[in-house]
Amino acid sequence: MDLFGTAGIRGSAVTDVTPELAVAVGRAIARADGGDRSTELVIGRDGRTTGEGLASAVEAGALSGGASVRRVGVVPTPALAYAARGRQGVMLTASHNPPGDNGIKLFADGVEFDGEAERAIERRVDDGSRPLDWDGWGEARDASVLPAYREAVVDHARRYGSSLDGLKVVVDCANGVAALATPAVLRRLGANVVTLHGNVDGHFPGRESKPTPESLGGLRRFVADGDAAFGVGHDGDADRIVIVDGAGEVVHEDTVLAIVAERCVRDADAADPVVVTTPNASARIDERVVAAGGRVERVALGSLHEGVASVRDGDGTVAFAAEPWKHIHPGFGGWIDGVVSAAVIARLVAKEGLEALRDPIDERPYRKVSVACPDDLKKATMDRLAATLPEAFPDGTVDRSHGIRLERPDGSWLLVRPSGTEPYVRLYAESEAVEELVATARDRIERAVEAAA
Repeated sequence: MDLFGTAGIRGSAVTDVTPELAVAVGRAIARADGGDRSTELVIGRDGRTTGEGLASAVEAGALSGGASVRRVGVVPTPALAYAARGRQGVMLTASHNPPGDNGIKLFADGVEFDGEAERAIERRVDDGSRPLDWDGWGEARDASVLPAYREAVVDHARRYGSSLDGLKVVVDCANGVAALATPAVLRRLGANVVTLHGNVDGHFPGRESKPTPESLGGLRRFVADGDAAFGVGHDGDADRIVIVDGAGEVVHEDTVLAIVAERCVRDADAADPVVVTTPNASARIDERVVAAGGRVERVALGSLHEGVASVRDGDGTVAFAAEPWKHIHPGFGGWIDGVVSAAVIARLVAKEGLEALRDPIDERPYRKVSVACPDDLKKATMDRLAATLPEAFPDGTVDRSHGIRLERPDGSWLLVRPSGTEPYVRLYAESEAVEELVATARDRIERAVEAAA
């Protein structure tokens, strides 16, 4: 049984993430340490209309499996992760998916389950285990996490930049649970905050939950027409963040990543601070991290947590970890947290201004392209590209760790990798001559697909 994708279990609440599945997952996670009655599980949910029922179903399964349950109610995913420190956690959320979807994310000691732990849950769900005897069931009660989480974010953000002192920030909460955290945190830090779509509504009436340049059109216009220093766009559960500059333009996700990574490296109390990111991330990140005295380690998409653990297993210090839109602040916690990013970025902007933060970053043109490739042809296509791409770019240094990444002497680069979920080969490229680079690489990919067929 394959339940988990790159971010938990996710799908339609009617056909995929059903109450029946939620009961089974709840019982499976209660057994994760042998089903001992002392197992403590914290359960939270976002504002989706199906969240209350699914949370109740997880709770029923967990209690019948012997766990003690603490209900924290409607909270951002990072707040649930904060509550799951020292125990296990379940978050009912489909993040940026449409309102009819829902999902189940599992946490242990504040960190999302890794692949091995997820496979163990899949096996237990597949086993179809029955409830414990009547005297082995757990107990449940309500708990509170939001006030403590918000104050902890405020305390952490004060390590960076300077007081917001009336800095005007517009926050588009997408009618999601970011409304319960980001505006309050920024106000506590001294900002003048304007919220858009600031009530929690599981229908997402203001805009779709996924923050894109198109869906953030209202935020972009509002910021461009006003006097705000910048804008923040969140997804439905507040783990993602998008930054909009004073002119209403979306700041490239890798530029945001580079800004935060550089500051985290400079602030790190370590001889060899590491930033963990993904193969599709821009070379501008490497440039700023190296300038700050750190280095970059790349891991597969969706594997930030494993990458952080790997660096630590090697006695390294992770200063920051991120993939586009999703940031982990190890000095605060081991989870993806858009609320912390909003607070840290606001403090940096208050001290230096957004444009000054961007000035040292070489924002070369960046493109993402999808080339059709049936799933059964992906391996043969990639095998052929391993030879033909380096031939097309003989000056490039090749890295085969996560697809095929070529880095060129002028700082340009490209990455080709098969999609793990759709019938495509993905091409990412960054160069002053990006159209030429993409055209050449795309031609080689299309030829490889044709040859594989």
